[in-house]
Amino acid sequence: MSIYGWKSSFYDEDEEDRPEKPRTYGVTEMRGPHYSFFTQNALQDILEYEGHFVDGLKFCGGSHSMMTKGFIKQITEMAHKHNVYVSTGDWAEHLLRQGPSAFKDYVQDCKELGFDTIELNVDSLKVPEEALLRFVRLIKGCGLKAKPQFTVKFNKSDLPVDGDRAFGAYIFPVPRTSEIVEDTNLLIRRAERCLEAGADMIMIDADDVCKYADSLRADIVAKIVSRLGLEKTMFEASNSKISEWFVKRYGPRVNLFVDHSQVMDLECLRGGSLGKNQQSRLGSSYFLL
Repeated sequence: MSIYGWKSSFYDEDEEDRPEKPRTYGVTEMRGPHYSFFTQNALQDILEYEGHFVDGLKFCGGSHSMMTKGFIKQITEMAHKHNVYVSTGDWAEHLLRQGPSAFKDYVQDCKELGFDTIELNVDSLKVPEEALLRFVRLIKGCGLKAKPQFTVKFNKSDLPVDGDRAFGAYIFPVPRTSEIVEDTNLLIRRAERCLEAGADMIMIDADDVCKYADSLRADIVAKIVSRLGLEKTMFEASNSKISEWFVKRYGPRVNLFVDHSQVMDLECLRGGSLGKNQQSRLGSSYFLL
């Protein structure tokens, strides 16, 4: 029985296609400090009232690099009390210029600060595929979860050249170009290799795929889901219309990354029986529970 009376009153939990936390699918990851700076009290309020629906908290845009270690530990400990994992956002790519040992030190620092997941923005990292796989294995070897983030757009020089080559043969480097191309197959192949190396989840960037509801690339989303599996992919939902599209198309089991302001609306959508009027009423009254 759900501890939230309104939820069980709208649909039968025996028919719910989404488990209780900790979940491996139907995951809701929430955007943390970045676009708007959370105070500790504000985040505590959100977790107190919405923590049952939130699976993960992500520090976006390297925001954790601007905070003291003491403050970060307070945030991670608070999240863990609500059974919420904590993930890094874009930042690892800034460490590569510091030398080969910098990334390993970064992973160890993240572990000590209480992070559970390290996200790797593949587009920003701009490293060879084998180096990316080594990063995934290093993260897993330190006892953390790895979540590579992919976009469907690639520099044309990153595309494999046709023709077989003997293993170990020298391949002349391809000059970088300014031409950007779309290649869903390359995204899927690299994501599959990351999963084989131990990655726990694949994050799909919203840009050019699912940023706007009127131009959502349903064909790309369907291809990714069919190849990688619904439980191994997480999609960035930039607004409530995108979240609604995903839940209607793929059901409550879909993993979504949303802004903290969208958590309650998303949970209502996952319930399946809540209309717009009910969502609005809950949005203004759930603090009374």
